[in-house]
Amino acid sequence: MDYYTLVFRTIFALGFLYTLAKLSSRGSKRLPPGPSPWPIIGNFHLLGAKPHVSLANLAKNYGPIMSLKLGQMTTVVISSSTIAKQVLKTQDEAFSTRFIPNVVQAHNYSKFSVVWLPVCPQWQTLKTFLNTKIFSSNRLDANQHLRSQKVKELIAYCEKCSQEGEALNVSQVAYKTNLNLLSNTLFSKDLADPFSDSKVELSDVLWRIMHEVGKINLVDFFPILEKIDLQGIRRQSNIHFGKFFELFDGLINERLEEKRRRCSEKSDILEVILNHSAENPKGIDHNHIKSMFLDLIFAGTDTTITTLEWAMAEILRHPEIMNKAQAELAEVVGKGKPIEEGDVSRLPYLQYIVKETLRIHPPATLLIPRQVDQDVELYDYIIPKGTLVLVNVWEIGRDPMFWKDPLVFRPERFQSLELDVRGKDFELTPFGAGRRICPGMPLALRMVQAMLGSMLNSFNWKLEADIEPQDLDMEEKSGFITPKAIPLRAIPYPL
Repeated sequence: MDYYTLVFRTIFALGFLYTLAKLSSRGSKRLPPGPSPWPIIGNFHLLGAKPHVSLANLAKNYGPIMSLKLGQMTTVVISSSTIAKQVLKTQDEAFSTRFIPNVVQAHNYSKFSVVWLPVCPQWQTLKTFLNTKIFSSNRLDANQHLRSQKVKELIAYCEKCSQEGEALNVSQVAYKTNLNLLSNTLFSKDLADPFSDSKVELSDVLWRIMHEVGKINLVDFFPILEKIDLQGIRRQSNIHFGKFFELFDGLINERLEEKRRRCSEKSDILEVILNHSAENPKGIDHNHIKSMFLDLIFAGTDTTITTLEWAMAEILRHPEIMNKAQAELAEVVGKGKPIEEGDVSRLPYLQYIVKETLRIHPPATLLIPRQVDQDVELYDYIIPKGTLVLVNVWEIGRDPMFWKDPLVFRPERFQSLELDVRGKDFELTPFGAGRRICPGMPLALRMVQAMLGSMLNSFNWKLEADIEPQDLDMEEKSGFITPKAIPLRAIPYPL
């Protein structure tokens, strides 16, 4: 076959596939408007390095509800609070099923996880347990002392850096501290040491899992590639998930042996879960427990440190905000004291800072994707069975139709806006809403507010290398979670 014949046949084949795609898009189903797909790849070429930004720009042309074709996957993107409310609350049941990425199917994690299970009796049992036994105010208050000690250790480490005049990597230190905050709540023991790298492996494994989860996996959009695992994501996730489940097996078996020998009783979450499991053996088994721990670590670690890093970055970029926050802390708590979780209710400006951070820098910019399991009517459109549904909370938090000066970081805006982040106000839903709201939200909020308040009330802060506040790089890193592209480094010094 000569060169020209090959070129002609290739052009003809691509044209034929494009015609089929156009014809199929004109079917009886009334899809929302959207860009015309290319053959085979659909609209993948439009996503760019930061999908949430690209989708926000597309929404300016196609509207707050639009459809795209990502490979073989029909995708609908929601970019307004009004339609988000319809999806997350009014028609919550129809949109409650999760899209299950190939990566979270490793070690059958998604089959036992409250995050990924469909709404079913098993999911309801796990969700009820989380809400009543782990994330209730009484339970969180009962184990607050476990987290309080870790905040004090964080401040001690900052004091060491202050005395030596050294900059610290805010996300790295917060990451290790937060992992210990969480692991003490879960297991009454440290899983990372903020003062050395001797136990950095576990943190590294968690980072690697989030890195794999954050990638665009072609298998999810071209199922024919599943057996090939072209990018090696499933292979890597099997390794990393396996390490976590091996750790959890050891912790569970160690505690069961302690209980068998009637050693000292603990008040952590592992103890609560094992006691409940013993009383209800058919409700929560060993696999559910391990997947629940992974859910809690995911929900309580990455979102928390990302929010803390962005909050510190914005505060360092706006010194007047730091001054105002420190004045409130000194008046309410006392200058130089660590913040207890119970203090936060008396610190409205600290809460405003966290809300404003979550508005302009939501950790999961597109939330956790959903997938409809039957045809659904939404605003005169038909969302076909199997459609992937994304809610762009990054764009909703910057909507100029609701937010005045949406790109300006101004915590004071919440003095006159009675908005919360707990899923009732759809202009601000960084944790989602409805029955699929993030289960770790109550704990994550407590931890980020306690750490941020303690860091501000114990030290002044400045950027390393005499970087001027207005010169601080604020670029995002792409992925499922969006931390700063360049990690924040800052120097603590005495108040």
